[in-house]
Amino acid sequence: MNDTATPANSLGQPGEDRLARGLRGFGPIGILAIAVILAGNAVVLPLSGILVLVWARWSRTPWREIGYVRPASWIGSLFIGIAFGCAFKFLMKMIVMPLLGADPVNHTYHYLAGNRAAIPAMLYAIIAGAGFGEETLFRGYLFERCGKLFGCGTGAKVSIVLLTAAWFGLVHYPEQGLAGAEQATVVGLVFGAIFAATGRIWMLMCAHAAFDLTAYAMIYWNLESRVAHLLFK
Repeated sequence: MNDTATPANSLGQPGEDRLARGLRGFGPIGILAIAVILAGNAVVLPLSGILVLVWARWSRTPWREIGYVRPASWIGSLFIGIAFGCAFKFLMKMIVMPLLGADPVNHTYHYLAGNRAAIPAMLYAIIAGAGFGEETLFRGYLFERCGKLFGCGTGAKVSIVLLTAAWFGLVHYPEQGLAGAEQATVVGLVFGAIFAATGRIWMLMCAHAAFDLTAYAMIYWNLESRVAHLLFK
């Protein structure tokens, strides 16, 4: 066999090549793809995350560019993510949000307190919608898109972390108000900084799900005020 032969996986129809280039670019096709992906979660969770994976496949974007890198240890990433996500939520509830003057009770979701009927839907929304969907969209996809625009230098990465964190906060404002937007912005800053430094998304998916599950547990067992006043009476 000729060593210089074209690899089979690089062969494709000209139309497919044009589509891939268009999806990777910022022309009409690329802008349309961004708009459709961003609008996905407004239809159903976690459609945006699923559309990102479809976009990566059709655009021939390497999985590593959206953070889908095999971890050194799946179990290690799982446990680190769970531990970090739980601890981070307690830190936010006990220190950060009280310092920002937030109400200790999340009134948007207070109806979940003791609400057993809502458990399946909440578990789905947290694990599929937040853990997979939001991380794939806000860290994986938006970091890749912004990176193509701003570059990969330190200043560019800082700008991308700030921009995506602000965006993450804004999308939480309509439903959760100012306190929800503030919390989401801080989460976006921390998760974004970790993603910018590591380029890996699996641990962050676990951490995001654990963060929201911890928040849900506090609401379900009506512990929000107790946790929020552990340090600040």
